[in-house]
Amino acid sequence: MAAAELALLEGTLGLRKGTKYGAQGERQIPVLQTNNGPGLTGLITIAAHLVKQAKKEQLLGSTAEEKAVVQQWLEYRVTRVDRCSSKEDTRTILKDLNTHLEDKVYLVGNSFTLADILMYYGLHHVMVDLTVQEKEKYLNVSRWFNHIQHYPGVRQQLSNVVFIKNRLYTNVP
Repeated sequence: MAAAELALLEGTLGLRKGTKYGAQGERQIPVLQTNNGPGLTGLITIAAHLVKQAKKEQLLGSTAEEKAVVQQWLEYRVTRVDRCSSKEDTRTILKDLNTHLEDKVYLVGNSFTLADILMYYGLHHVMVDLTVQEKEKYLNVSRWFNHIQHYPGVRQQLSNVVFIKNRLYTNVP
């Protein structure tokens, strides 16, 4: 999955596609062979490299604090979301995110960052499978996810996840 995500990230960043990614180990950790020097290993490392290659460093955060928080969410993505193995793990992650996003549009500050992109890719398969009731239960995650999936260039060929907005009052004659 990580290789597919990195290919999506290339598209989002406007880089020419066609970079070949390998994978190593039982967890299939992504590897990028560079022209000059050793290969790069790991989703976060390769993603940050692609962002710099595209000259879009603002996606890594503007201030030292934002950069640290972006890094924190990228680590959360790899250590928690990617290792999620049960419904209970999934619920915990959605609950954590829902609380964090209560008063935020993006994961980090007021800006769209690499953390939003990679968290969106990592949660896509989870959000696709949620029921309408679950999406309403995790309303802040649903709002954030829907916003990110409509961000220009992010979703690409991933399926659009539908969020139904219920009307409080219906006109019943």
